[in-house]
Formats: sequence, structure tokens, C-alpha cells
Amino acid sequence: MTRRLLGLGDNTVDTYVDRGLQFPGGNAVNVAVLARRLGAETGYLGCLGSDEGGMLIVDALRREGVDTSRCRILAGDNARAFIGHDGNDRRFLRSQHGVRGQWGRFSPEDLAYVAAFDLVHSSVYSELDGELATLRRAVRRFSYDFSERWTEANLAATLPSLDIAFLSFPSGSDAECRDLARCCADAGPGLVVVTRGARGALAMAGGVFHQSGITEADIVDTLGAGDGFIAAFLLAVLEEKSIPEALAAGAANAATVCAYQGGFGHGVPWSAAAETAFG
Repeated sequence: MTRRLLGLGDNTVDTYVDRGLQFPGGNAVNVAVLARRLGAETGYLGCLGSDEGGMLIVDALRREGVDTSRCRILAGDNARAFIGHDGNDRRFLRSQHGVRGQWGRFSPEDLAYVAAFDLVHSSVYSELDGELATLRRAVRRFSYDFSERWTEANLAATLPSLDIAFLSFPSGSDAECRDLARCCADAGPGLVVVTRGARGALAMAGGVFHQSGITEADIVDTLGAGDGFIAAFLLAVLEEKSIPEALAAGAANAATVCAYQGGFGHGVPWSAAAETAFG
């Protein structure tokens, strides 16, 4: 059976200032596309600008076979992240908020659309926390990536609505990562995953911890690797594979994503002379 996954919320145009390139991206967008490449049926629902950045994302999503029928195209600039590099490792310079987060109300048609997916994935960058209770009533299974932007306040507000939580804690010791996962699980989600960069990831499900390392990769660009991990992990869970199998699938797909530029490619030229226009 083909699994159905919806990316809900954040998107951005990843702008490589030092390479003169721009790519469609954002956690929810990347997860939807990368899950589609792994065989899932996927959609994306988010707020996109009417500028070239928004159209870049819409075009890439459609070319990848991701449904965009409920997206909001709003007058104005799309969200944009300006990125430099240290070797092949990304370095975020600054960002432009654009129309991201200008949701308005979710219509009955929106909620019916959301309810048709086996799993909905969103993130801390999606500006949906005020709508989580409404969405929760429609969503079959809710996944959420806190990245490294988790705080006691946003965890308390968000975790009770979630089934699966992802958090990044690359600087944490084994004990600290386990404590974080345990505290999150106590607040609601049955499955908590803590990613640790080059040190792999650990997951807690049913009170049991599982841990895995990374898959070695020929690194071209690290942008999107974490989203690749999430996409493959979630599909493995939907396919009822074991947690160790899901961790291994996530690590392998993260390595695949590291082998090309951008979260999922589709790069087009960007002129440094235009930077002030987006600033």
C-alpha cells in the first residue's frame, strides 16, 4: 500500500550567496519531496510568495510529483534564507520572513485535505503553534521537527499535540540526549527522535532507547541531510518497520542527500547584485 504524507508549513528559498545559486527548500517542503522520491504519495500545504522565489518552489514541487492544490499563493516575497559555506558545510547568514505564516483560518476543505494523509509533518518554523489543536482533530498522525530551536516553553505548548517529535541536539552528551527524549515522551508523543549530527541519532519508543550512527557519504552539500533522515525514517515507521530499521533508513537517506547541492536540487542562478532587493 502506498503511504500518503503531507508536508505542512515552512518553505524557503535557500540562497547560496557565495555560489550564486538558489534552491527550493524548507523542512516541510524537503520532507514532502524526499518522501515522494522514496515512493510515497505526498502533498505540500504552505504559504508561498507570488515572486520568483515562490514560483521556483511551486514549479519544483510539481515537477517532483508533490500535490500543491491547497497551497496559498500570497502577494509578496517568499521566505528566503541566505547561506554561505565553510567547505561543503552550510552556514546561515540571515533570512527574509516574506509571506511565511500568513495562514488565516483553516477552512473545512483544508482540514478535509489534511485528514486524507496517513501522516502530516510540520516544523518549528511553520508558525502553526496556535492552530495545532485545530489541526490535531483532523490529523491521523502528527510529526514535528523542533530542529535546535526547542525551549521549555515551546515544547510544553506543542508536544501534547504530537505523535512523533524530532529534535536536534548535536552538542548533547548521551545522558543529556536521553533525558531530553524522556522528558518529551512524558509530555505526549509516543516516538521521540534526537538527531546528533555526525554522532548519529537516538530514538525512544515505548520507554526503550535505540541508537544508530551515520552512513558515510561523499559530501557535496550538507543542506537538507536532516530532512532526508526524517523523510526516510517516517516512511519506515508508516511501513511498520522496527525503530532500528527506521534509524538505518534515515541515516542512509541523509547520506544520499549530502551527495548533491540543495535540499533536493532544482537550483537556478541567483545574482549577488540582487541581494539588497531581497534584504
